[in-house]
Amino acid sequence: MLKYNLPLVVLLLLIASCKPALDPADLYGSWKYIKVSNPNQTPPDSVGHDELLQDDPSIRFTKDDSLIIVWSGKVLSHGKFTIDHQNISYTEELPGGKSRTFPFYVTVLTDKDMVFETLGEDGTRVTAVRK
Repeated sequence: MLKYNLPLVVLLLLIASCKPALDPADLYGSWKYIKVSNPNQTPPDSVGHDELLQDDPSIRFTKDDSLIIVWSGKVLSHGKFTIDHQNISYTEELPGGKSRTFPFYVTVLTDKDMVFETLGEDGTRVTAVRK
């Protein structure tokens, strides 16, 4: 029977699970939404394929740390973003000089694909591809 050094095993698992922080340069550009769902709603909900084709939603990250969400050719939301390890902290600019800040949890980011989500009852999961 093999004996394991528990602290060493835990340390190795922690190291293996650590991902490097997101690099803003990896986000720059426009990302077209190909799937939008609300998995926390009862019952779970999603935006239909035809609606996504018609409304052509996207998210755009710029080099001046701006984030712009477009839906049906109109700006739905805009503001600034910062990176918090594997997450995007987004400060949305609201009318009247107000703002609100919330995180987007990035679960997948490659050169071509990104999956991010907000949490909570109204949480949304978005799958997007680089335009």
